[in-house]
Amino acid sequence: MRTHALNKLEYYRVIETLLSYAATYLGRQQIEQLQPIEDMPVIAQRLAEAKEACALLAKGASAPLPSLEGMETITALLGTGYVLNEHDFGHLAQFARSCEQLKQYMASKKAEAPSVASYVYAMHDLKPLREQIEQSVDRGRIVDTASGNLHKIRKKIRTAEERLQKRLEGMLSHLSDILQERLVSQRNGRYVLPVKKEYRKRVPGTVLDESASGQTVFVEPSEVAGLQYELSALRSEESREESQILAQLTGVAESYAHELNINLETVGHYDFLFAKAKWGHAIGETAPSLNQDRRIDLREGRHPLLSGTPVPLNVQLGGDYRALLITGPNTGGKTVALKTVGLLTLMAQSGLLIPAAEGSSIAVFRSIEVDIGDDQSLDASLSTFSSHLRNVIDILQHAGNRTLVLLDELATGTDPGEGVGLSIAVLEELYRRGASLMATTHFNEIKEYARVTPGFKNARMAFDEETLRPLYRLDMGEAGNSYAFVIAAKLGIPPHIIERARVITGSLKPGDTAGSSGEPIVIPVAQHLEPSGGTKPQSARAKQQAQQPLPVQPDWEVGDVVFIPHLKRTGVLFRLPDERGNVTIQVQKDKIVLNHKRVRRYIERKVLYPDQDYDMDIVFDTVANRKKRKLMSKRHVDGITIESSSEK
Repeated sequence: MRTHALNKLEYYRVIETLLSYAATYLGRQQIEQLQPIEDMPVIAQRLAEAKEACALLAKGASAPLPSLEGMETITALLGTGYVLNEHDFGHLAQFARSCEQLKQYMASKKAEAPSVASYVYAMHDLKPLREQIEQSVDRGRIVDTASGNLHKIRKKIRTAEERLQKRLEGMLSHLSDILQERLVSQRNGRYVLPVKKEYRKRVPGTVLDESASGQTVFVEPSEVAGLQYELSALRSEESREESQILAQLTGVAESYAHELNINLETVGHYDFLFAKAKWGHAIGETAPSLNQDRRIDLREGRHPLLSGTPVPLNVQLGGDYRALLITGPNTGGKTVALKTVGLLTLMAQSGLLIPAAEGSSIAVFRSIEVDIGDDQSLDASLSTFSSHLRNVIDILQHAGNRTLVLLDELATGTDPGEGVGLSIAVLEELYRRGASLMATTHFNEIKEYARVTPGFKNARMAFDEETLRPLYRLDMGEAGNSYAFVIAAKLGIPPHIIERARVITGSLKPGDTAGSSGEPIVIPVAQHLEPSGGTKPQSARAKQQAQQPLPVQPDWEVGDVVFIPHLKRTGVLFRLPDERGNVTIQVQKDKIVLNHKRVRRYIERKVLYPDQDYDMDIVFDTVANRKKRKLMSKRHVDGITIESSSEK
């Protein structure tokens, strides 16, 4: 699977969510490396394991995963010449002990979770290692019995400490009047007495430190110096012996390096497996059946990353049709439907349980290709249409007969007529290559194409016309609409405007687009176009003009509506022919210059604007510019400029 599709379908958000359920660093590593695969038997095995683990969790059982505290450092140091310390061996003994517990637990679950339990058979017995560690180290300290020599040394140390303590206690008694406090302190591991500074010379010995105020000096009395040297030598001997014991234990641990790595890998896999089960349990787990027939049967599927309780999605693809066109209003759930199908497919192919009902089936695809959302880049100067087109070109380079293609908002960002034609041509090519298709659109021409074309099928997102709320339910086999008239009426657009819109829409025959036959589409002219306050009957000639385009005439007027055959678009005459016969025409916000022979007059100005004094700036200029021009006609205003669109 390519990174673009994984990003668009939010696959990496799934990974981040799954990471939060892992308990060990090795489990997290396996989750971070997770990718969709194509091997159907392996996918099926992973789904079965996850389902078994879910069943264990449902019974309240929780696997006693070994603690991996300190193990990452220990395994990295083994074999490098580094000698492990007492705390390292404490972590190692705990890991070995918990591995034994995990093996016992999984052995007891063999009957109800055979696949999950089978992994413990790969784990090695670390009991001999644990016992050797425990014979030498206990609660972070090397025990006296770790070696016979260590036992003798520590016995001597205890004897020397007792003699030293008795001597110091005697000195505390007879020197109490010159001591700052009646206690024995330590400086640099040597015992000292806190003597008042003025009595320093009464205590023979060495000053090792003094207080911050300078009123107390810490003296090592000469009469205990010999005992202290003896004790220091014994402790050095103890340290050397402890180092030898730790070095020997490190050698033993290194001899178990292979066994330790196998057990660690198994524990990481168990952590990964139960993380999948925990998340699956949270989202409502299902292990879908798999097929290589390019067939998707998603029952009550839900997007796992949506907050709240999303409306379940039922969608079928495959069999008699491999292309599904989804229609419906904006914010009605069309894009979510695409993302849900795409993401659940990726999850299933990753061995993850999906939030859907039992009986769901997922096809295994080699790749999923996606054009969802607007990838336009201001830096790259890409328009919405250009960004979609770039994605489509990329998809066409990779799509094949084991590809699922998800296309959102076909024909967006360009002229509808050309966009519809291009979209249908792309759909045909993808279908010819054997790809499975799901696409969303608002355009009736594409819906009609899906209705009459073998291998294609329509579906719609349900919409409540009374409440103006989408129902987020996908109804298979029917084409929907954008509900523009219903929404406009509910929001307060006057009824006569709604009715006029219906008349215009009705004049556009299904499958007919502007200029598709090389001729302009004739839209019925309204019965009255006068400003409010009066009506004027339409002339017989005006009615005739509403039925067919007018031939080119030399007496054109600014404001005439003209048809541009090679662009298959209409515009408004902005400037009359010059000496070369070139006219300037406004098409939407742009002004273009063409020879008058390349355009046809479509509707005369007087039909649209019977008042000869009608202010054409209302048509040609923006509201902002007209306000500025009115203000500038009254007085000079610094900083105000008027922008005019350039002529092409």
